[in-house]
Amino acid sequence: MAQQNILVVGGSTGIGLATVRELLRQGARVTVWSRHAGELAGEQEVAHWAVDVLTDELPAPPPVLDGLIYCPGSINLKPFKSLKPAQFQADFDLNVLGAVRCLQAVEGALKKSPHPAVVLFSTVAVQRGMAFHASIAAAKGAVEGLTRSLAAEWAPLVRVNAIAPSLTATPLAERLLSSEDKQKAAADRHPLKRYGSAEEIASMAAFLLSPAAAFMTGQVIGMDGGLSAV
Repeated sequence: MAQQNILVVGGSTGIGLATVRELLRQGARVTVWSRHAGELAGEQEVAHWAVDVLTDELPAPPPVLDGLIYCPGSINLKPFKSLKPAQFQADFDLNVLGAVRCLQAVEGALKKSPHPAVVLFSTVAVQRGMAFHASIAAAKGAVEGLTRSLAAEWAPLVRVNAIAPSLTATPLAERLLSSEDKQKAAADRHPLKRYGSAEEIASMAAFLLSPAAAFMTGQVIGMDGGLSAV
């Protein structure tokens, strides 16, 4: 199989960084768009572009793009009465409109690949009602709708799937896992009695881009320790 060209948006930290490393391990050629290089600064095998996907002009993607993974996200957990419309808008902009801008920018390059695929990110809180998640669940619900709509519109050429994780140990979730008590409480909420790792989510993202997932599109895959179903 020819070497894949993959674009990872938000690939300098957390799940995005773990995904970049997994793709490199599998032999892919990886481009990253993120505001800062972070731990990618010394990574010679990655083409990094410093860009804010909400406000900056987006770079030109590789001429032929085999996959896009959009990783930026937010964890805005507040009581509904304290959430301002601007906070709903900010979550929507980052999680949905940022993805829309990137997808529109790379559609042509994706459609030049023989087997292109897209991976977006939702959250377990869309399918399972969870207190204090109104803003992020609303935004990620829109991501799930976008996933299914594009899977229909871009079929049969481009596959579009999403991953819906539960709490995962990343810098974004540090404050939710900042003590042993918080870590135990987070683990105990899951049927598997633990929370996720960035590497586990990255493995699923890489799988969804691979030929092994060639018969999957329009799916939202729960990576949530059983929280949404058990």
